[in-house]
Amino acid sequence: MPILEAHHDLAHPVEGDGAWSESYYFNAYDPGTDSGFFSRIGIRPNEGTMDVAVSVWLPDGSLAEYRGIKEQHEMVDRVLEVADARYEMLEALQSWRLTLDGEAPARPCTTGDEAPGDGGVRGTRTVRLGLDVRFDATTPAVGTDGQRGADGNAAGPKTAEAVAAAGTVGKGHLEQAGRWTGWLEVDGVRHQWRSGHGIRDRSWGPRRWGGPRMWRWFSISVGEDMHFGGIRLGTAAGDLHRGWVWDGAAATSVAEWRVRTEVARDGVTQKVVHLQVLDKKGRTFDLRGDVMRVAGTGQAGGTLVNEGLARWTYDDPTGPARTGYGICEYLHQLDDSGRPVVPVE
Repeated sequence: MPILEAHHDLAHPVEGDGAWSESYYFNAYDPGTDSGFFSRIGIRPNEGTMDVAVSVWLPDGSLAEYRGIKEQHEMVDRVLEVADARYEMLEALQSWRLTLDGEAPARPCTTGDEAPGDGGVRGTRTVRLGLDVRFDATTPAVGTDGQRGADGNAAGPKTAEAVAAAGTVGKGHLEQAGRWTGWLEVDGVRHQWRSGHGIRDRSWGPRRWGGPRMWRWFSISVGEDMHFGGIRLGTAAGDLHRGWVWDGAAATSVAEWRVRTEVARDGVTQKVVHLQVLDKKGRTFDLRGDVMRVAGTGQAGGTLVNEGLARWTYDDPTGPARTGYGICEYLHQLDDSGRPVVPVE
């Protein structure tokens, strides 16, 4: 699995595609306070915008969603600010500081056999959010710069699935695990993070949300020494399996994500995820994800995204089972009757 260098945490040359995007994503969960967030800030210079979305898992089980957008025609990289949110690179590929001070609507998440079909309207309230957290990397950054082949060397032949995906979810990408420290404040009540972990990523290239037929995206931390990240992406040419395993010493590419999902009564909301991760060293990692909360984070033009926060159990063959936390995100393209074009496996 290629290890990327510090310059990939800086802006990349903008290409001519109108959908060119450079985006930064962070997720975090602190089990001690039962709180966390997932957040994306993206620059689309050819469209002239920079937007931010910060979705906060509140300690009471609900989700607060802060949004902002501004005009932006030039690339920036070390400090990104939109409205009340600020992302500051403290050291490339090492540390970031994220702050937020503003109001946001909050809504209930769903669990079990409930379905997130209210679109965030029913039961909403406004909360005052304060966030001041720091990400410190615990692994190198792994990924592809968009120019190299899958082995990290000079560009070579690509699979049909990779070619089909390149114009929809970006061409360059990195991911990195780390620990989170700092605090979240909700309506004046401060929650200090002491055991937070998560994974960040960065993508650059054309981004078209309606392109994939489906995806199953995973971002899992089991303590500080084991992490899983990647995607099973449906394309017209077949499913593309990409990702990485960090075993405490090195990163290895994922060969296949084998997924079996127990769904809620609506047929699309993930409830329990049975995951086998096969890497390119021939190893198999067995995990079970018990979904703690699900939030429908977007449904437009036939595309539905269900964001799941899960407690993951890793069946460690060398000792007792281990517990971690992370994301299981399911994207569905829906037909005219509202059913997934690709059935949930």
